[in-house]
This record gives sequence, structure tokens and C-alpha cells, in this order.
Amino acid sequence: MQVTEIFLSIQGESTYAGLPCIFVRLTGCNLRCVWCDTAYAFHGGKKMTVSEVLSAVNNLSDQNGQRRVDLVELPGGEPLLQAEIYPLLDSLIENGYRVLIETSGERDISQLPESVVRIVDVKCPGSGEGDTFHAGNLNVLSQKDQLKFVLVNRQDYDYACLFLDKNKATVKVGTVIFSPVYGQLEPRTLARWILDDGLPVRLGMQLHKFIWDPQERGV
Repeated sequence: MQVTEIFLSIQGESTYAGLPCIFVRLTGCNLRCVWCDTAYAFHGGKKMTVSEVLSAVNNLSDQNGQRRVDLVELPGGEPLLQAEIYPLLDSLIENGYRVLIETSGERDISQLPESVVRIVDVKCPGSGEGDTFHAGNLNVLSQKDQLKFVLVNRQDYDYACLFLDKNKATVKVGTVIFSPVYGQLEPRTLARWILDDGLPVRLGMQLHKFIWDPQERGV
């Protein structure tokens, strides 16, 4: 598989935000969201086997023979473009890791192992990739999973609200996250919209961008 980077950081986007987490960022994406902050992962990367990735994760996790981090996330790019993702997930689970996967929502997630926490985007119009969501994914999501909307303006907010209202009978996900695009939609503005409408959603901030420089990689 092609891997852009493997690193230890603080999880920044989800209900797991703030926890130490090992990231395995896979290379390649078939979407081109205009606000994408990981375009460097579209191409390149290093070819690695599942055992090589697992070894790199173990090296970051273990200290003096003891596991200090058990949370692993696989973002992209789009991790579901690579077939090797499935044996990698199985290997991580077998080795006792809690595993998160972040996907654009355009790929079918039904073949992912049940124990994997699926953080699934719904692309809004402001991304330039609206209406790419794989509708069947709503039937797969469970209470442990998370549905995320990245918002750049009021149009995106209204789109997300309409999506949730239209699909309320099938959205069985445990957490819905509304996340403002860093530097383009003020968090306080989005917070006010959520409060005014009484939405039962979580305001998601990209925590790592407040800890480190927003352009810094490997954090």
C-alpha cells in the first residue's frame, strides 16, 4: 500500500479529540475538495507492506516494552481506495488497537470490520464535491460511528440540516459533527446557528490547528 506518513499526535477531529493517537495517512484521493488541507497526500508516498506499517505503529506505541498508545486512525487522502486497508485493519485489531477510519463518504463502508469506528463525511456544496455521498452508508452506520459535515458557509449549514432532516429515519449514527473550515467560517458563527436552531449536533474543531501551526505536517 502507499503510505504518506505515520506519526504520533493528538487526535483533533471527533469525539476522540484530545487523545494521543497514531496516524497512518494513506496516499491517494479521488475527490478534490476546494478546502482540502492534506492535498500533499494525493500523490507520492512510500510503498509499505501491512507488516511494515504494523511495525511502525508498534514502534510509536511502545515504550520500554509497554504500550503507551492504543488508538490508531487511518485518514487520507481516501483510505478506502486501497485494497490493503482491510488486512491492515484486521492486523491492527488483532494486535489490540482501537481503530478509527476517516473517509469521504463516497466509498462503500459496508466491508469494514464491525469494531472499527467509522468517521464518515457528507460533502457539502462548498466543498465542490457535494452530492457524492454513498447513500447506502446510512444503513451501515451504528451508534459507535460518527457522521461529519465540514462547513464553509451558511449554504453548507442549511444543506447539512436538510440532509439530516430528510434522512432522520435512517441516520442511526451515534454522533453528528458540524466542523467549520479553519480560517473561512468563524466557529462562533457556526455555534450561534447551532444554538439558535437547537440542533443536537457536536461542534467539531480541528484541535491540532490550535496547538501547532495550521500548515504543519505530521502533527
